[in-house]
Amino acid sequence: MLKILGRNSSINVRKVLWLCSELDIAWEHEPWGEDPQSLHSPQFMALNPNAMVPVIIEDDFVMWESNAILRYLANSNGGEWLYPDNPRARAPVDQWMDWQATELNTSWRYAFMSLVRNSPAHQDPRLLAAAVKGWSHTMGILNQQLEKTGRYVAGRNFTLADIPVGLAVNRWFETPLDHPDFPAVQTYYERLTEREGYTTWGRNGKP
Repeated sequence: MLKILGRNSSINVRKVLWLCSELDIAWEHEPWGEDPQSLHSPQFMALNPNAMVPVIIEDDFVMWESNAILRYLANSNGGEWLYPDNPRARAPVDQWMDWQATELNTSWRYAFMSLVRNSPAHQDPRLLAAAVKGWSHTMGILNQQLEKTGRYVAGRNFTLADIPVGLAVNRWFETPLDHPDFPAVQTYYERLTEREGYTTWGRNGKP
């Protein structure tokens, strides 16, 4: 059985848990990281030298890096409807997953650490203002894309890309800041909420 290591408050662990809901994958959970020091233990570092969650284990197969885990699980559990085999159908899914991991994640990091985690190292007003502006800019890019597709981030159908992007959208709305009016993002948020996996692991009160 699939083992998922990592606290379920982690946005990256929740990606994997949501996908398991979509694909009806049975799993066991080990909440590593509730004590941050546990991630630096020799036992965990042997699994992931980056000391980060999630990590998955299947028999003697170990894997880390959340978006790569999503691709692996979709490929190995009949997830073609989420992650198509056709290269041109798959390409926009990969594009928006990579965009989430690079551009979108980078844009929210300082503001999230300041406003949600209350990190003392992230309280410079000028840097916070710049971070909020940058985060709004990337969310504006997402809004434009959703206006084009009319439904989901990579097209008309729900795909693997909507899992990392959808969790990032929840983080956007759960962070206490002035949110620009992005109607397509708001509609997308409500559409995702129709999915049981999203209400359990995404829009569940955790940023």
